[in-house]
Amino acid sequence: MTWPADDPEFLLSDEKDASRYTLTRHGTLVSVLDYRDDGRTIAMTRAYTVPTFRGHGYAGRVVAGAVADIEARGDRQVDAVCWYVAEWFDAHPEHAGLLRRR
Repeated sequence: MTWPADDPEFLLSDEKDASRYTLTRHGTLVSVLDYRDDGRTIAMTRAYTVPTFRGHGYAGRVVAGAVADIEARGDRQVDAVCWYVAEWFDAHPEHAGLLRRR
């Protein structure tokens, strides 16, 4: 899927077999979001940006794309295990309904 839909230079992919979302820009991997999916909750465990691409907001972009994908499916909640993902949700309270309550 392209994220956002009107920006074809980026491609967000859900690599289910590797339990990760990847973000590529012009075909080059720039950021990864690892997760664990138990069928009810997706635990987002690590957001990572390739060091040479840091500082451009790519981790935020991969998290936003993953959240949009999960919201569109409507069958999972999110557990923000990774500190970066937790801070992303703090900065985007409009998505708080997706978070699993503890």
